[in-house]
Amino acid sequence: MTIDMVMGSSCVFAKDKALHANMQSEIGEHHVAKTTKRKEYSKDDVKLLKAHSKDRTPVARVSKLMKRSEGSLRQKARTLGIGLGHQR
Repeated sequence: MTIDMVMGSSCVFAKDKALHANMQSEIGEHHVAKTTKRKEYSKDDVKLLKAHSKDRTPVARVSKLMKRSEGSLRQKARTLGIGLGHQR
């Protein structure tokens, strides 16, 4: 009876994972998390956001125009105390 039989499939999985990681380091393959650079909101950006808020422009459209994520726009609108997109 070998140790693999006693430990079950989890030991085999751990060996495979370690072997795969070792192969990646030898080949030079490794995945680096993509970092994003934060872009501050200028006074013009805030004016534009307020204008779109007043016009009730959909957030998806504003996102494309300002080249920012919808989440970023929603957070900024919340800190400014304005609504964004449609209000129910």
